[in-house]
Amino acid sequence: MPPILIYLHGFASSPSSHKARFFRAQLADVGLHLEVPDLAEGDFEHLTITRQLAVIDRLARDRPALLIGSSMGGYLAALYAVRHTQVRRLVLLAPAFGFLRRWPESFGAQRVEQWRRTGSLDVYHYGDRRTRRLGYQILEDGRLYEDYPAVAQPVLVFHGAQDAAVPVEYSREFCAGHPNARLEVLASDHELLNVLPHIWEQSRQFLIDGLPDGWRAPA
Repeated sequence: MPPILIYLHGFASSPSSHKARFFRAQLADVGLHLEVPDLAEGDFEHLTITRQLAVIDRLARDRPALLIGSSMGGYLAALYAVRHTQVRRLVLLAPAFGFLRRWPESFGAQRVEQWRRTGSLDVYHYGDRRTRRLGYQILEDGRLYEDYPAVAQPVLVFHGAQDAAVPVEYSREFCAGHPNARLEVLASDHELLNVLPHIWEQSRQFLIDGLPDGWRAPA
């Protein structure tokens, strides 16, 4: 059975993000189709880790899978791989490990406490290009999941040295505890847009070149 290739977009992003479109086009050029689900399913306000993992599960349906994940999508890819051994390999772009503990770092403890009291927070949604409401349930649900999933599959991680959103130390910590993971620190920021050609070449070799011929399906 051919593997399914899935791209998982980041927090407050969408299937039409620059990186999603880039990878879809590159994979189409080598005869492969990339699935890019809307992880929020049109309901960003009630977003949770559990709901997003369910989206991946419905799409993969126990098929062999190759996952590419960006930021929160990278964290989700790692969580999903731990729980589904049919995942073969992962490419993670600035993965948002340490999900729970990073919110106070990013927003400040006082703002997070206010979010808990009021039940919602206005955040900028990059996919919609406007402010959207997000419920506190994403943090309550996030307590169910580990900061650094114990992934056993081969993992290739790319992280920008100038990443201010998810500091590269998070990927360093993950890879230090996972001999099956390789980290490339690049001269870039969280978006990694200036190094996408390099990331594609390394990802192609890692994900695609080793596939048996029978697994390569036309787009």
